[in-house]
Amino acid sequence: MTVLASKGQLRASFLRWALFTVPAIVLLGFLSGQFGGSPNSLWFQGLIKPDIFPEPKWFGIVWTILYVMIGISLALICSAWGARGRTAALIVFAVHFALNLSWTPVFFGAHQLSIALYVLAAVVVTLLVVMVLFWRVRRLAALLLIPYLAWVCFATLLNYEFLRLNPDADGQDPNRAVQRIEI
Repeated sequence: MTVLASKGQLRASFLRWALFTVPAIVLLGFLSGQFGGSPNSLWFQGLIKPDIFPEPKWFGIVWTILYVMIGISLALICSAWGARGRTAALIVFAVHFALNLSWTPVFFGAHQLSIALYVLAAVVVTLLVVMVLFWRVRRLAALLLIPYLAWVCFATLLNYEFLRLNPDADGQDPNRAVQRIEI
């Protein structure tokens, strides 16, 4: 007998992992957004918005979809017991996702637009490494991360534009509210 597990057992393993990873990823993303600062703050409201800035409602919709896809991708890797490279892929993913979650507190909480841009650059680089490592374990897991990569690249451009249009807001004291009035 050369088969370690049946297709049904593998499917059940994936589903058990997905029942954990999808809600965990969505919850962590939600908590980062809730406790990391707010786009409703006076500081953010006073920033000049780039022309490419989408309606705020889209951020919640897009991130929820992406976090579900990330959770499914992660479940595919977690359920690949014994696969070569699985442990390295999970470790790099954990580092990557910690960087992802740190962006909101850096940008909205600390008002550090330039540091947030560096964080996003690190998110993009680590995501590319994650995708390579996931590809080696399960190709579908890497492919599920393509929309996430596209969105993070867009977020990096958006962060850059915020910094370019609002250089004085970078590192501004979070306790000092400023309201910009355009005439």
